[in-house]
Amino acid sequence: MTDIAADSRSVTLERELPHPPEKVWRALTEQPLIDDWLMKSDFRPEVGHKFQLKAEWGTVDCEVLEVEPRRALAYRWDAYGLRSIVRWTLAAAAGGTRLTMQQTGFQPGQDQFYEGARAGWPAFLNGLEDVLARIA
Repeated sequence: MTDIAADSRSVTLERELPHPPEKVWRALTEQPLIDDWLMKSDFRPEVGHKFQLKAEWGTVDCEVLEVEPRRALAYRWDAYGLRSIVRWTLAAAAGGTRLTMQQTGFQPGQDQFYEGARAGWPAFLNGLEDVLARIA
């Protein structure tokens, strides 16, 4: 699925969410909801679909690599020389869903990207939780 080098670093976050996997899956895969917590996009949950995430600071080129409804989603995340993979894993847990996000592929010398991801993903996940709290 990837050509990420063995000596690369990863950012991994895990959250226990008080929502069923079906609802979390919706927030991860429905384009209008993604726009609300991550970035503006033209995402579709179809393997091979190429899409972009757009923010004030620029654009991320992506391609869907894996779709396993309500369980796993992965996409390539390429921007400004960073070639990485973002993988979401959902597991039913008591009272909701255990969500794991892992971004892999930070190469030696890409400290700025790595530190940016370490700072940015918690904020994105807070936004995801806000979206989950307001949707049915």
